[in-house]
Amino acid sequence: MSHARIGPLNPYAAQPERSPDGYTTLRVPQDSGTPDKHRGLSARRYPLRVWLNPEHGRSLLRLGYELCWATTWMDDANRWIAPVLGLPELPFVDFGDALFQYRPDGVHWKTGPLVDYANGHPFAWVDDEQSDLDQAYVTAHHHGPGLLHHVNPRIGLREDDFRTLADFARSLNTPQATS
Repeated sequence: MSHARIGPLNPYAAQPERSPDGYTTLRVPQDSGTPDKHRGLSARRYPLRVWLNPEHGRSLLRLGYELCWATTWMDDANRWIAPVLGLPELPFVDFGDALFQYRPDGVHWKTGPLVDYANGHPFAWVDDEQSDLDQAYVTAHHHGPGLLHHVNPRIGLREDDFRTLADFARSLNTPQATS
């Protein structure tokens, strides 16, 4: 079974005046233990606004992936995000010391820990910050199929994204021709 690392459920870069269609607004209190504490922004003055589409939980579950969180929220995603989406408690990638750490090679700080977490198993990483450098890293260091799927942070996950994930999962179940 392939694994999916889910990230961009919150289209944070959308127009700030109103939530996108189909999304609900979650207000996370200042003292919630959310990602701001990792960024040294614990002095956040207002609740963190997060937009979530409750339909995304069902759509993710229908894919048949072994889901896990690949987010700066880490286990806090189970407390705040999973209930809104109707997801069960999921495992998460613990980024440890890699969290927000700049890499001089330009590879995203999540990439190495995600490859380690996948441990050679097929995986799909859905995020809004990957680059060609991350794909090159995965190709060089991951000994199995890996899909890095970029989602626009202005619009979040769409039907096309779920189709791409479903197609990738189907491709893993299709016998490959050998030479």
